[in-house]
Amino acid sequence: MSDWYYSDYERNRLGPVAARDLADLHHAGQLQPDTLVWREGMPQWRAWREVMTQALNEAAGVASPAMEAVPLSAGVNPYAMAERLQSAAPAQASSNQSTVSSLGTLSSTSTLSAGTNPYAMAEPHSPYAPPRAAVHGGSDYVAGGEVVYAGFWKRFAAYTIDTFVLGIVFGILGAIMGVGLAVSASGTRDPAAAMSGMGLTFVLFYIVEIVGMAAYFAWMHSSSHQATLGKMAVGIKVTDDDGEPITFWRGFGRFFATILSSLILCIGYIMAGFTERKRALHDMVASTLVVDRWAFTGHPERQRHELGTLTVVISVIACVLVVGYFLLIFALIGLGLAAGAQ
Repeated sequence: MSDWYYSDYERNRLGPVAARDLADLHHAGQLQPDTLVWREGMPQWRAWREVMTQALNEAAGVASPAMEAVPLSAGVNPYAMAERLQSAAPAQASSNQSTVSSLGTLSSTSTLSAGTNPYAMAEPHSPYAPPRAAVHGGSDYVAGGEVVYAGFWKRFAAYTIDTFVLGIVFGILGAIMGVGLAVSASGTRDPAAAMSGMGLTFVLFYIVEIVGMAAYFAWMHSSSHQATLGKMAVGIKVTDDDGEPITFWRGFGRFFATILSSLILCIGYIMAGFTERKRALHDMVASTLVVDRWAFTGHPERQRHELGTLTVVISVIACVLVVGYFLLIFALIGLGLAAGAQ
């Protein structure tokens, strides 16, 4: 039989280890029912509870018939697999049970009451406990496995796309408000009132723009996609420190934390290129991560380390536009200084 791999509390893949070594980890409390394990031939990582009986029997050199996984739902005995094995093959199950007992596990599955956690002594909330394989909040979140973090350029490309989309939306809104302001100003003969109305309109537009952008980023980041349109385009998403989806209000606060990243000459954004887990300053403030769209799912092997064609193209175009913008500004300043000197 092939060797096994398992995930530790830092979501690192460990192994390969033999079935006997896996059994030793089980006895030591390092493998909990929802610790992720895998070996060649399995289509994806599975919870330890689903393959525990098979692995322990293999460690003891006892043949075990193939069985379907039994999910650990509320009130269900997590050792139901062993009980079903007894029903399918009483004589062999009896041998298996005595073998498991000799390895230091529970001597009888029938003594385990429904809903009881046989790993209570393993302190599931300990920082040394392996990661969980549970699904949270209706999402496809799965702990464990490799995680590809999104660096500066993927974020830059995503933000460029979002800026373009939001620019169109707020450009249309600004045009509508501008037309309304012009119509309103044409109906008054008081210049002071017209200027006051113009100032209030600009302030209102600015407030609507800021709140609208915050709502957009917060809503998209807390959605089932966990990503804005730009992030979806380049294949990344936002999670909390544990890889789970964030709430709307955390996303709302994260947006305003980006202002802090901007105020220090955008160094807060650049930090995503060299910090641990590629976190920007606003990620540290909001306790978030930006990762590949397939991270923390049942298919971590689909993650991409490379930038991707779209990211490269968008980044190049954006850099050319930014450089061109600053060159234009410097040129206008130079022309102004030259005209003043004459």
